[in-house]
Amino acid sequence: MKITELKVKPNWVLSIITDDGLVGEFDVSPYLQYEAFEALKDPAEFSNVFNGGYFVEWGCGADLSADTIESGFISMRSGSIDR
Repeated sequence: MKITELKVKPNWVLSIITDDGLVGEFDVSPYLQYEAFEALKDPAEFSNVFNGGYFVEWGCGADLSADTIESGFISMRSGSIDR
């Protein structure tokens, strides 16, 4: 799975579209308890996310693989990210 679109939403949620047409939301908040993700508690830092295709990475160095994100989609549907 490759991430083709990424949008930051409130409450530590990422909206994601994959190259195979899956659309989902991934809740990052459970990861905030871990040291590597602590900086993301700051909404400005959370918004500073880079789409690497097969991973997402924040300026603080925290990252998540596309497979981790796919396995934790909150909802899945075909279509596009609400703008």
